[in-house]
Parts: sequence; structure tokens; C-alpha cells
Amino acid sequence: MSAVAVSYTVDGAADAPVVVLSNSLGATRAMWDPQVPALAERFRVVTYDTRGHGRSPAPAGPYTQDDLVDDLIALLDEVGGSRAHVAGLSLGGMTAMRLAVREPQRVDRLALLCTSAKPDPQPFLDRAATVRSGGTAPLAPAVAGRWLTPEYAAEHPELVAKLEAMIASADDEGYASCCEVVASVDLGADLARITAPTLVISGWDDMALPPNHQKLIADSIPAAELVTVSPGAHLANLEQTVQVTGLLLGHFDTAGGTR
Repeated sequence: MSAVAVSYTVDGAADAPVVVLSNSLGATRAMWDPQVPALAERFRVVTYDTRGHGRSPAPAGPYTQDDLVDDLIALLDEVGGSRAHVAGLSLGGMTAMRLAVREPQRVDRLALLCTSAKPDPQPFLDRAATVRSGGTAPLAPAVAGRWLTPEYAAEHPELVAKLEAMIASADDEGYASCCEVVASVDLGADLARITAPTLVISGWDDMALPPNHQKLIADSIPAAELVTVSPGAHLANLEQTVQVTGLLLGHFDTAGGTR
């Protein structure tokens, strides 16, 4: 077991079904702040910072996708979530898919947002090299610029500043190692093995991982549901807070109780 003890927050009643939310590359658990209050009314909501991000450790790389899954399993064990609903966006969605393939008994229902089963590796390898040579801060404006549509970003400069600060705060080596994890992801052949009822959410304007990536996931996981929100870029949960929160509530509520 390669797990590190990630930094996390728990909201909601101690005896409620567990929902865990996994962040995107470059973000922290704070990206889920718009979703947490409504989810915590019905669930025990666990948000965490992926290794190399936020307040979590950044062990020396390289990392593998299974390292990130091991971190998540250790977190679920820590909070008593033997079986949980799991939602992940981008890198978080990749971790969630691998968890559902590898440890199906741990996942009740699955929600995958703005993610991919097989990203184009070269941009992420290039970004890892750039971060190792110059750090995350110089990249922050360009990366955050793909997280929101230009119109929404122009109307919410304080949010843009917060997102840029999130990216800049990531550990350089940890972020670069997570970029290399994204570059290595190739889950296409495994998706048909996912048994958890799955909701897939696309952002119509997502330039980082466009909707065709999510359509492939939804077409490959048995009985998966695909919803596209518009306008919405890579962090569609921020731009379409009400719709995305409602979709997650509806998907997880269908399950009834889980522990």
C-alpha cells in the first residue's frame, strides 16, 4: 500500500451515507465549496486535497494512478466509509473510475465530471516539464483560464483570482507528478467492468477535456447517464452550481442508505 494521509474535511451528519468528492488537477478541495452545503444536508460529505495539492503531503514522485486510488481508499477507511458514493472531476474523475474498476465493493454510485478515460498525454507531459523548470505560478492564469468560460470569468474576477492562487499553491513536484499520472491514464478497456450506477457530466465549453471524452465514458460504462451543462468549461460545477449540485443530489439520493 503506497497511501499517504491526505488532508480532508468532513461535513454532515456522522451517521449519513458517505459522499467523497475528488478534486481536479491543480485545484484543492475548495473547488467543491458550492456543492458541499446542499450535499451535507443529506450525506456525510468528505472533501480532500489530492497528494501534491493544497494541504496534503507531496511525496517524491513519480506517482501512479493506483497511488492516488490507494490514498482515497485509506481516506475512506479513516472516515469509516466502507462503501461510498464517489464523485470526481478531471483528475478526480480518473481516480474515481480506477477505484470503481479496482475496488467495486467500495463504490455505491459514481459521478464523473469533465474527465477522460484516455487524455492526450503530450500536453500533460509538457506541462510537467514546464512546472519542474519554472513552478506552477507562471502557468496559473492559463490553466485557470480553461476552468471557466470567458464570459463567466469576466463577471467573477474574485473567483478567477482564487483559482489562480489554488494552482500557484500546488507543490511543484507534486503537481508535475500528477500531470504525469494524467498522461498515463488509459482506462478505456476497463470501463465496461464498472458496475456502479454512473452519472457523467460534461461542460459544453470545456477546452481541457471536451465533451467527446465524456461521451466515450458514458457509452462504455453500462447504463451510464450523460448530461451536458451549458455554458460550462472545465470546472462546470462552479459555473453551473445549481444544476450540477441538483444532478449529484438526484443521482446519489436514488441509492437510499449506504455506509
